[in-house]
Amino acid sequence: MNGISAFGAYVPQMRLERSAIATAHGWLVPALKGRGKGARALADWDEDSVTLAVEAARSALPDEDRSQLDSLVFASTTSPFDLRLNAGIVAAALDLDTNTSCHDAAGSERAGLSALIAALKVPGECTLITAADRLRPKAASTAEIETGHAGAAMVVSSNNVAAAYLGHASQTEDF
Repeated sequence: MNGISAFGAYVPQMRLERSAIATAHGWLVPALKGRGKGARALADWDEDSVTLAVEAARSALPDEDRSQLDSLVFASTTSPFDLRLNAGIVAAALDLDTNTSCHDAAGSERAGLSALIAALKVPGECTLITAADRLRPKAASTAEIETGHAGAAMVVSSNNVAAAYLGHASQTEDF
């Protein structure tokens, strides 16, 4: 039975206080002042979504034999490259075998979940799903104060399953 056999996450160490955002934009959007509690994770200048995904994958595969991986998927809405395979960069950083099948998933905020569901449906294959975003929200928006930067990774396989895949249901309605 397929399922999630390993997982990892990476949240950058830098933080941006939400109160600083609320103070800077409070004159324009007074409603932000009520959301000025806590802090959001902030990637450093040299961290992009590929970097966040690599760190999350390293967390998921600390001492694992990476030759077991059949495929790797990188899911993001903020991929740094349009014409280059971002998953290939992740695979190279993880020193994966060059025969590992690599794919990018993008286009919606559901890209990571879609990649996970697709991997869970393929029995007998070991897939590393990575998802990361480094959003650049519009200034003075609710997204600027609510979102942060982070990466996550999951290994989907039929070995050492920690969370078994029992099935899923989905309904799509375009607004």
